[in-house]
Amino acid sequence: MAKPYLEVTYHKGKPFAAYLYLERQPGDKAARTERHGPWLIDLAADGRVIGVEFAELGAIDVAELNRVLTGANHPAISVADLTPLEAA
Repeated sequence: MAKPYLEVTYHKGKPFAAYLYLERQPGDKAARTERHGPWLIDLAADGRVIGVEFAELGAIDVAELNRVLTGANHPAISVADLTPLEAA
């Protein structure tokens, strides 16, 4: 997977949580999870960020998210990658 994609989970017709899938290699699984404020960051065994869980779907600070991602040597994401949250 080359581009990030966002999956929004609904409960009783309302958005409940979201998961941002990031670039993964075949067989990648979360080896550890780190909390960064309201987000859970999943990391592969080699320390690459492979996903972000948003348990709170209010306004997401993309600049802060990108600070966390780039701090873990992951490319920044664009605002467009999170656009589906506005519709949810």
